[in-house]
Amino acid sequence: RFMKWADAARTLKVRTNADTPRDTAQAVKFGAEGIGLCRTEHMFFEGDRIKAMREMIVAKDVETRKKALAKILPYQQGDFEEMYRVLEGRPMTIRFLDPPLHEFLPTKEEDIAEIAGELNITVDELVNTIESLHEFNPMMGHRGCRLTVTYPEIAEMQTTAVINAAINVIKECGYNIVPHIMIPLVGEIKELKYVKSFVTATADKLIADAGVEMTYKVGTMIEIPRAALTADEIATEAEFFSFGTNDLTQMTFGFSRDDAGKFLDAYYDAKIYESDPFARLDQNGVGKLVKMAADLGRQTRPDIKLGICGEHGGDPSSVEFCHNIGLAYVSCSPFRVPIARLAAAQAAIKSK
Repeated sequence: RFMKWADAARTLKVRTNADTPRDTAQAVKFGAEGIGLCRTEHMFFEGDRIKAMREMIVAKDVETRKKALAKILPYQQGDFEEMYRVLEGRPMTIRFLDPPLHEFLPTKEEDIAEIAGELNITVDELVNTIESLHEFNPMMGHRGCRLTVTYPEIAEMQTTAVINAAINVIKECGYNIVPHIMIPLVGEIKELKYVKSFVTATADKLIADAGVEMTYKVGTMIEIPRAALTADEIATEAEFFSFGTNDLTQMTFGFSRDDAGKFLDAYYDAKIYESDPFARLDQNGVGKLVKMAADLGRQTRPDIKLGICGEHGGDPSSVEFCHNIGLAYVSCSPFRVPIARLAAAQAAIKSK
């Protein structure tokens, strides 16, 4: 009853970050109104999937890479179908492959030897591949849309999985599904335009071949400061923005989310920071970029859909900020959905 009061008071939608049908079902039970972030890379780590992913990474040419991706396709499509069924017509924003490829490869000697045997290559070949993918700062390296610029066939496979899954579930269940495909880590309009060309060519052909009437949206994650500063340009190609405030915070502050814990206590003691900027959105700095990007995006595309999908989406003060600047939704982990619903209601009442 209490949550019904909160839902009646709020205007901000609350979605969830989920990558599996189980997490999706849990979030829906907690009142999530859709998925604001489905991280597709989390679907690649199980059993035969990780083997096919590794085959794709060690491939020496496009055809071999496509064969490996063809093995991943049914798994990815099957996951999307299950999630669309659980959502029962609620929206889902699907982020394409984001992490650097080295994360899918082994690091221990015994694992390298075993996997080289599975992939039918020598240990030296696998070691050379691993070394070639080594980066000094992988979170700012070859990841996100940069992977698709290098390997467009990844985006083609993922688009095929999303569109075919939506078509199948529409035919099976009759839901009104509008796939939202999100290109991560865009910092330059030409990047988005290039990657989007492969997405739209693949999607349009699949929809035409299936003989169905279905629309889809292509947008981007705003997580690089340059993307926020040039959001008016990016909105010419992006039909929606989702603010990835985890990375946007890292890149704006210039320190790593994984390493900051080693020195932040000293900052709290010295009263430099009051709280962890990865837990509570820094409204003066990062928030200014978010608001700027939202305003610029609306100038170019007045109907642009704006949301936030970093973990800040479950923090009450950050939720209030998102309400105040007019975002459409926040997205957070399933167990934080009730907190976000209540915070959105409190923000709406406070702003009246």
